[in-house]
Amino acid sequence: MRTSDFEYELPPELIAQTPVEPRDSSRLMVLHRATGNTQHRRFTDLLDYLHFDDLMVFNQSRVIPARLFGVRDDNGGRVELLLLRREGDGVWEALARPGRRLRPGATVSINPPDGESSAGLSVEILESRDGGLKAVRLSSEDSIDRMGHTPLPPYIRQSLDDPERYQTVYAKEPGSAAAPTAGLHFTPELLARIRDAGVETAFVTLHVGLDTFRPVQGEDPSGHHIHTERYSLDVPTADALNRARAAGRRIIAVGTTSVRVLEQAAADASRTGKVEFRPVESDASIYILPGYRFRAVDAMVTNFHLPRSTLVMLVSAFAQHAADEEVSGREMILSAYAEAMQQRYRFYSFGDAMLIL
Repeated sequence: MRTSDFEYELPPELIAQTPVEPRDSSRLMVLHRATGNTQHRRFTDLLDYLHFDDLMVFNQSRVIPARLFGVRDDNGGRVELLLLRREGDGVWEALARPGRRLRPGATVSINPPDGESSAGLSVEILESRDGGLKAVRLSSEDSIDRMGHTPLPPYIRQSLDDPERYQTVYAKEPGSAAAPTAGLHFTPELLARIRDAGVETAFVTLHVGLDTFRPVQGEDPSGHHIHTERYSLDVPTADALNRARAAGRRIIAVGTTSVRVLEQAAADASRTGKVEFRPVESDASIYILPGYRFRAVDAMVTNFHLPRSTLVMLVSAFAQHAADEEVSGREMILSAYAEAMQQRYRFYSFGDAMLIL
């Protein structure tokens, strides 16, 4: 298995620059893993594929305005910081640009919003890490909401009129540097219809970090270092998962971030001999490649992912889990992606959705 096996060519015009309105009017490709067959629907048709007593699990993490623009206090050079992970009181891991000459001890004054005369936020560089990462200390975490900007992915080149459009309607726990985008298709009305149909819903939290922005660089994907992301699973959700598993009900993960939480929790729980979910707050370090045996997730709602990314590898692993042995999950996913391009689906964060059954 090579990283280039997960490469594909996407016409630039298929990279969605803006979200559709309403949220649930996006298109939905349904991929049946057992056969490789696909269907083309609208996201509002999702209910046609849900069963009474299914359990749907959503990531309720909320995107913070994690992008900070400022100037170095020593020479006035421009600096951009992307806050990735809170490590302590006022201390964050951040991606810095340019980062090579931004050494420990340097300070950065964050540019104030238009109309304000003083910055009100200073950032001290504490430590340099691999890959342009820094440990930084903020003079005030309370200023992030006022001083920061929504951190849209680099392939989105249009500004967003309403920052809430890059949040799920159920976003609750602040901490992500990017949205769990599979959830962007849901509306309050659709969620109500799903619950009225007898589908149980539950919520986990995983704060999306650096690997959302990083392709796998080396040709051996197993050598890629995946960054940990903070996650939590509470008592009601653990109980709901255990009831569903005991009754043989399907667990449907909304987004790859929910998959990571469930599979990390299941892997940790299985060390005791059987999978029994427990409330937990920890770091998700699980790296899912083809050949992985899924313990918790039976179906998945997801978007169309970047080539050479850990996410396209994850969905390939999931497709393989039930695929005919003569057709690999990678081949099934890339074939579905080629069909989506032919059908002019919209890709990536603001793009269309896929339901993998």
